[in-house]
Amino acid sequence: MCGIVGLFLKEPSLEPKLGSLLSDMLVTMSDRGPDSAGIAVYRGSPSGGMKLTVQSANPAEDFSGLQEILMKRLGAPVEVDINDTHAVISCAADQSLSLRNALTEQLPSIRIMSDGEAVEIYKEVGEPKDVAERFHIEKMSGTHGIGHTRMATESAVTTMGAHPFSTGADQCLVHNGSLSN
Repeated sequence: MCGIVGLFLKEPSLEPKLGSLLSDMLVTMSDRGPDSAGIAVYRGSPSGGMKLTVQSANPAEDFSGLQEILMKRLGAPVEVDINDTHAVISCAADQSLSLRNALTEQLPSIRIMSDGEAVEIYKEVGEPKDVAERFHIEKMSGTHGIGHTRMATESAVTTMGAHPFSTGADQCLVHNGSLSN
């Protein structure tokens, strides 16, 4: 059993409330999935370029000095916005491949959750309310989003097993059930 929520805002004046609305929807679905939760929020890149959302099991260690490391490695501006166990790394679109390579070589323990111009995926193990609170989802603005509460039935309860899953640039997927069925 899992819960899926989604919201597409057609009225721009509501965009500052996206995170609050999605958080409330996700918490309402908690009884359908108390093991883990995640939300994909679609909002533009602060630099007009591209961004990667990454996750670390050891954020204090992995994210310490990350911006400086990446700027030195890429020889270009990089923005790093740390949010608990996740960080959104923004750079110019033409630096995307170099950024991925630098992360893979410098910090192989970091996991890429999403990439693109707009999407940010935040997910972790825990009650949906706690997951939404730890990432301050209620304060996020954007045009649309999708969330998922998970009750693991076929696999372990892990961050990587939580939804949404990135399926390509600015794309994500949530599902209810087993894709092998």
